Amino acid sequence: MSSEIVKDMIIENMMDDYDLKDGYQKRDLYNGKIIRKMSTHYREILKLIGENPDREGLLKTPERVSKAMQFLTHGYDLNPEEILRSAMFNEDYKQMVLVKDIEVYSMCEHHMIPFFGRAHVAYIPNGRIVGLSKIPRVVDAFARRLQVQERLTTQIKDAIQNTLKPLGVAVVIEAQHMCMSMRGIQKQNSVTTTSDFTGAFLVDKTRAEFIHLIGSRLH
Repeated sequence: MSSEIVKDMIIENMMDDYDLKDGYQKRDLYNGKIIRKMSTHYREILKLIGENPDREGLLKTPERVSKAMQFLTHGYDLNPEEILRSAMFNEDYKQMVLVKDIEVYSMCEHHMIPFFGRAHVAYIPNGRIVGLSKIPRVVDAFARRLQVQERLTTQIKDAIQNTLKPLGVAVVIEAQHMCMSMRGIQKQNSVTTTSDFTGAFLVDKTRAEFIHLIGSRLH
């Protein structure tokens, strides 16, 4: 996140001063100028759909929605390749590294309605590994934008391939799209699966091992 954006951020406690067991308070950063501008537009949207933005239950709704939207799209302020480079280590390991069942929450760019599911990401190192937490962070950095699932899959793959330069990368995403279940075709149980592979994962044997591992319950 750029220093200019951070400088203009305001801190909001999104847990209403609720302390977790370890005493940590969750805090999120918001750009105050953007929140004020967005709130004005959401107030007008409430009017256009036939609501009264001055009634008690909606008084703070434009601000709340603005904060939610800024959080849901904060991936634009993140650089996935920098995230990976922040925790790269030299290591002579050439077997598969898999992080599966990564929770994915994103928004369809066509209707701005959520889609959500799981990502499974694997790579085979070529002299360098990355801190395991960085892989879910890369997934989030791309997911927290207006997206289509196909592009999201490829972006995750490309970021890891271009930064780590491993022997291969595999990404599979399984997701449910609310634009298919809440509106349109209204199919409640459909799941969309996308995949993308590079290098060693283009070989049948390696790809089959990956598919077997993401389908198994080893934990």
